[in-house]
Amino acid sequence: MEARTLTPIQKDLLRMFSFDHSDAFAKEIKEVITRHFQTKVDAETERLWESGILNQEKLDLIRNEDLHAIRKRNG
Repeated sequence: MEARTLTPIQKDLLRMFSFDHSDAFAKEIKEVITRHFQTKVDAETERLWESGILNQEKLDLIRNEDLHAIRKRNG
């Protein structure tokens, strides 16, 4: 396995966690990060919906698809 250096964000997160070792702090950080990325997903979903790339018909088509299998097939 190839050795890698930490990215600046990884270093920042390690520094942040070095000050508070509580489970409550870790849970709060997870919630903040989750909300951040959920907001980004919501915005992108809205953009796709507004542009017509995503619609109810397409959602219905993929509802029962095994998306992992599709991804493996397509590389």
